[in-house]
Parts: sequence; structure tokens; C-alpha cells
Amino acid sequence: MDTETAEITRATGAADADTTVRVATVTLNPAIDQTISIPNFAAGQVNRVEWEQADPGGKGVNVAAFLADFGCAVSVTGILGTDNIEIFRSFFADKGIADRFVTVPGRTRANVKILDTPNKRITDINLPGLPFSAENLTWLRGAIDTLAVDHDWFVLCGSTPSGTPETVYAEMVADLRGRGKNVVLDASGPAFARGVAALPYAIKPNLEELEELVGRKLPDETAILTAVQELIDRGVGCVVVSLGADGAIFAEGTARLAVRPPAVIVRSTVGAGDAMVAGFILGKLRGLDLEGCARLATAFSLGTLTTVGPHLPPPETIENSMGEIDIRVLAR
Repeated sequence: MDTETAEITRATGAADADTTVRVATVTLNPAIDQTISIPNFAAGQVNRVEWEQADPGGKGVNVAAFLADFGCAVSVTGILGTDNIEIFRSFFADKGIADRFVTVPGRTRANVKILDTPNKRITDINLPGLPFSAENLTWLRGAIDTLAVDHDWFVLCGSTPSGTPETVYAEMVADLRGRGKNVVLDASGPAFARGVAALPYAIKPNLEELEELVGRKLPDETAILTAVQELIDRGVGCVVVSLGADGAIFAEGTARLAVRPPAVIVRSTVGAGDAMVAGFILGKLRGLDLEGCARLATAFSLGTLTTVGPHLPPPETIENSMGEIDIRVLAR
């Protein structure tokens, strides 16, 4: 592959020149999120679309977008196909996100979400991504090397293309930790387990991912806290377990918090977990304690439930909702 087909693209604008950029996200398997609203959707029948919307997606893209919405200078990298890249380039330019994606021939995958609002159901249809290429991964590691010069936080997240070595996240975590970087890992499956073993600063599994990680069912809060303690004992700095409508558990050091948001009318669950990661990181950048980070992270997540696409409500709405979040201190 030559440099014309595997370039590291660079966005222009303020974010590109800003020497204070501190956060970079890595998305190995980005996607275009196609959201389709079909009231009373029925499989096997003709359905009429009420409205549709296409947004650049992938967990790292979402995290970057939410941070950018709050004025945080952020860069993105990963692997994008050139055939449908313009939607990403326009999005990054509009958000002021510095684009460091490696571009390769082919099409970036699409994920389809069918919203059935009257019945409160969401149907997911996820297409396969670009095939794994060792050469692409080499180019991506070069992009990460460049970002490591002036970025302090790295967010590694999402699924990996079919055929990607299970060690990919572990190698990235170990490399970035060795450079003194704060690494947040949000993924699933064997690649996530290997990455956790390399001891990132923070991880954000949901309950199912945590159960897979520890190899057993976690039927209640006590069981979840036991699993979290095991991970912290192993050397993971912070564990955030997202529990859907039940909120989340935040753990760091000896502190344990159970966080529950108020009920809202859900328009879309796309990116809710990614928003939690973004809010947590922004809290750390602001120097907040664990409770402050938990409130901001949960407010971010709550905000995405009322919107469609990788966008947050206005900052004042997010800030106001922080006071509506219930926090139980389980341990200090």
C-alpha cells in the first residue's frame, strides 16, 4: 500500500493547530450509524419510514464528538475506507475535531438502528467492517506514535475488524502506558480481556461485558462490587460499570459509588456508553473527584438518550441535570 491510499489525514482549523490538545480516541472499526424511525415496525411486512438520519459513528468517534461539544480539543484516529469518507471529514470539520485517521481503499461499515417509538423498541442491524490488514495496523500504530507526542489521554474503544489479533488492545495499552499516558479502554470480547490484563488506567464495561470478563454471572450489586474489586486489585485504576436504566457503578481506589439518573423519554440509546466515557474524562481534566466525575459522566450519558446522533444537549442543560442524579456512597 502506498502513501496515497494509506495516508494519515489531517484536519485543518483551530483544533489542528492547538498545542493544548490532550485527548485522542482510537476507533479500529468505525461505522456510519443509520437511524430509521418506523412506528410499529414489523419484521416480514412492508414498513413505512417516518424519518431517517445518518451519522458518523464508532465508539471513539462518538467519544470525541461529545468532548468536542464541550469545547475539549480532541483528535481521532483509526481506519476509514475512502469510498464513503466524506461524511466523516465533514463531521470532523464541523465539530473542530483533529482528524488523524488512516484511510484505506474500501467502504466503512454501516450500522442500522430501527426505532419503534410507540413500542419502545430498538432493532440493531450491524454490518461487517473493513477486513483486517497487518499493513493497515502498522500505519495506525504510526499515527498513534505521532499523537503520543502531545496527547496525554488515549481512549481505545469499540469492536475490532474480523481477523484482528486479540492482542491488539493489550499491545496499545502497554505501549502507551510505557510512555506515561492515561489509557481508557472500552471494548468487549477477547481483545478487551487481553487489554484489561495490560492494566489501563480506566475501563468501562457494561454488565454483560463485565460478566464475560470475570467469567461468571453477577446477579446483584454485591456480586458486581466483588468483580470490580478483583479488577482494581489487579491494578486497573478505575472501573465504571454501566447498568442501563439502573445507572452505573463507579470505583476508584477504595471509593465506590452507585449512580442512578432520573427517568427520561428515550429517543435513542446510540452512544450513551460513549458519552459516559467522555464525561468521565472531561471530569478528570477538570480535576473533579470521583463523585464529580460520576455526575458529569452520567449527565453526558443521560443527555444522549434525548437526542439522535453523536450530539449532546447544550452545556447548560448537561450542567443542570447533574443535580438531578442520585448518588449512593457505597464506600469511601
